[in-house]
Amino acid sequence: MTINCKGTLIDLSAPKVMGILNITPDSFYDGGRYATPKVILDSVEKMLSDGATFIDIGAYSSRPGATDITEDEELHRILPIINLVLKEFPNVLLSVDTFRSRVAKKCLQVGAAMINDISGGRLDVKMMGVVSEFQAPYILMHMRGTPQTMKAQTEYDDLIKILIRYFSEQVALAREKKINDIIIDPGFGFAKTIAQNFTLLQHLDLLKILALPMLVGISRKSMIYKTLDSAPKNALNGTTALHMVALQNGANILRVHDVKEAVECVLLYNELETAKLD
Repeated sequence: MTINCKGTLIDLSAPKVMGILNITPDSFYDGGRYATPKVILDSVEKMLSDGATFIDIGAYSSRPGATDITEDEELHRILPIINLVLKEFPNVLLSVDTFRSRVAKKCLQVGAAMINDISGGRLDVKMMGVVSEFQAPYILMHMRGTPQTMKAQTEYDDLIKILIRYFSEQVALAREKKINDIIIDPGFGFAKTIAQNFTLLQHLDLLKILALPMLVGISRKSMIYKTLDSAPKNALNGTTALHMVALQNGANILRVHDVKEAVECVLLYNELETAKLD
């Protein structure tokens, strides 16, 4: 199970870690943290040294109810950061967290390696064409509505069946566009209640029927800190606990704020898997 990132084959049969670099002022956990070039470069260097395979850069906050910004503002935020990071770390594999085809195209043109689309192609019909043009890996996530409306769209007859149907449809569209490398993301916290998030995590292995690598993004999310009656800043322990569950249920990539701890979790998971074969 491999993906091609700018000519480099990444084997996802062994789980990988994707570090989060949010350059938005209003993200739920790290909004405004990466405000200077030095802080950004130091953070990327630490994530890479801690074992991140990918760095995911986002300039549009997708937390529930986040402010909608223009494409121009998103580009104004993200392009200088991509150029800055690639100048210092030319071999880094950058994922761009955007649902807009124009943003995706300009980021791929300057050296980004993959696109992480929270809408799975449904908010911009041109997105899949852009991804295909650059033959970039495509992270295709499940969400209903937009970040501004998704909290009101959490009614499901059967969440897992709906997710499988959704991914089957969107993957078929991506294949029609000749996108070769597709990663699915079930979208924890996106148009899903806390209870639904736990149901999804418990039955994550049912998505293996799609035979595609899977990314899981639960790092410090409300399903963890609200369940623990805490706050995002105190949710690392809970995050690590659920990361192990995600790995055991089929996650191939963990998208995280805390790379070192996630990599340690992957190493322990690998040892458990090796023990099965003894």
